[in-house]
Amino acid sequence: MKHRISRSERITIRGLRYNVRHWGAEGSPVVFFLHGWMDASPTFQFVVDALAQDWHIIAPDWRGYGDSEWLSRPYWFPDYYADLHEILAHYSPGRPARLVGHSMGANIAGIYAGACPKRVAQLVMLDFLGLKPAPDEDSPTLIGRWLRHLARTPSGGAYPHCEAFARRFIEMNPRLSEARAAFLSQHLCRFRDDGSVELNCDPWHRVPSPMVYHAEDNLACWQRIEAPVLLAIASHGYANLRFGNDPPEFDRRVACFRDVRVVTIEDTGHNVQHDQPEQVARAIEGFLSRD
Repeated sequence: MKHRISRSERITIRGLRYNVRHWGAEGSPVVFFLHGWMDASPTFQFVVDALAQDWHIIAPDWRGYGDSEWLSRPYWFPDYYADLHEILAHYSPGRPARLVGHSMGANIAGIYAGACPKRVAQLVMLDFLGLKPAPDEDSPTLIGRWLRHLARTPSGGAYPHCEAFARRFIEMNPRLSEARAAFLSQHLCRFRDDGSVELNCDPWHRVPSPMVYHAEDNLACWQRIEAPVLLAIASHGYANLRFGNDPPEFDRRVACFRDVRVVTIEDTGHNVQHDQPEQVARAIEGFLSRD
């Protein structure tokens, strides 16, 4: 597979070393690609390869992901909003930004766009309509579970080599081709001292949050977004899994966006950027305006 070449730079964001990946020429219209949970910026390679127009794609590895600095301790989710704020100040100080976020990246982008509506020009959310937490979760239960997790250092799974890691990708997602799985296994891994490989994400991200998730907080932010929004929903992804059998709730969430377009990415699971990057690229380019 031929891929568009990316380049990376290191910048300091709020005291942490951030790795930021770039595709495309400096003078092309800028779009920020924001990855999801237990992922990193190379996840968007196939979508970038499928883009028909010239863009300058800027894709950070969030704190604790990829080649950005790891904390090796629990993470506080609101830090991502502040990190994004500083990233946009660095790369797009004088104009609102185009944001494309997948899953957790879409969550961060959507909340940020409601909190700072003048800083976002357009927003694409890939397979995210919020979470559907268990009804029996409460603060005492979650805090107690969190404290128990803090008593031991989390660890990620190791694989003897990249080929085994690639097979694991295909086991988790049968739609993934062998070529794409091989690419992901090589670009989303970190080599251990013994030569084995692990996912290039801080294992502390796996520690469950001690905070109760309130969907209404998301919806309140979405209602304040001024930018046009594209919701790209995976046909077999999490958004449909959570709300496909509850059309009134699905529609209630979509109705929060004052200027919204909804498209379905066909024949794909949650990782639309891996399964159907050509569809995703067409949807993005059909929505985004250019300078």
